[in-house]
Amino acid sequence: MDKRIAPLETKRQTRKAAAVDTMHLSSIAIFVGIVFYLAAILGAVWMDSAGVGDTIIGIFVVVMILVGMYFVFAIKVARQWEKGVVLRLGRFKGLRGPGIFWVVPIIDSVTRWIDHRVMVSSFNAEKTLTRDTVPVNLDAVLFWMVWDAEKASLEVEDYKSAIAWAAQTALREIIGQMTLADILVGRSKMDEVLQKIIDERTTPWGVTVQSVEIRDVIIPSDLEDAMSRQAQAERERQARVILGESEEQIAHSFAQASQSYITNPTALHLRAMNMLFEGLKERGAMVIVPASAIDSMNLGWLSGMVALAHTAQPPATPPENPGKE
Repeated sequence: MDKRIAPLETKRQTRKAAAVDTMHLSSIAIFVGIVFYLAAILGAVWMDSAGVGDTIIGIFVVVMILVGMYFVFAIKVARQWEKGVVLRLGRFKGLRGPGIFWVVPIIDSVTRWIDHRVMVSSFNAEKTLTRDTVPVNLDAVLFWMVWDAEKASLEVEDYKSAIAWAAQTALREIIGQMTLADILVGRSKMDEVLQKIIDERTTPWGVTVQSVEIRDVIIPSDLEDAMSRQAQAERERQARVILGESEEQIAHSFAQASQSYITNPTALHLRAMNMLFEGLKERGAMVIVPASAIDSMNLGWLSGMVALAHTAQPPATPPENPGKE
């Protein structure tokens, strides 16, 4: 089923539920009616056994059935979260509930039961063009409640369907005024604007909108792929920029260190000795030092000492008496 006709289906379901719920028979009324019907039957049996005339028995049974029907249709019970709209001879009489109340059958009628709880309605806009001519599908959720049951019953025929249509048209209107980028990054702002527009339209009906939340924004697959490639290229560009900035910071640090070594040759020699020491920690390690560095830092004696240390190491001694066990 097309989602665009969802408000129409909601309206049909609401009318069907209203037709079934108009009677709103309570268990108390049904119990009282059953008691009177049983009393009519038992009374007729007793009167017939007592020799009472059939006319009197018939009148008694009819009266008891009418009284039972009166209680069935006169006793109404409104639940804690609802109120009944009572019309007397077609004119508004008042609101009743919550709890038990009485009406006059035939003269009074409870035409509608208004629910005062927070209601949730989903609505959407399919293939709606944004300001930059991009078709989008957007789903949203509306949280609302009836604050004036009299207005909700007298000012609008079906307030639930009216709210659904008002929300959908407001959503299409907002989409047409915004670009795709604004919709994707400005959902909170869009929620506030939608809430304000829908609340202005539903306030005369006695309905207030508490909040609107955008659930999902669906864009064409081709555009989604293009945006994904664009985001990937942007991330690569940022990575290259960060790498260049890191190289610049490293070069700046080396420049500052070289200035310290120029003014303090002893520190340069100590740094060179530390580098050689770190390289010779591992057994059999090889350290390659430029000849210019050896001449400028007078490291010839150090390399000679290192070579002497390697040659002075005693060879491994073979085990004694290898032939004996």
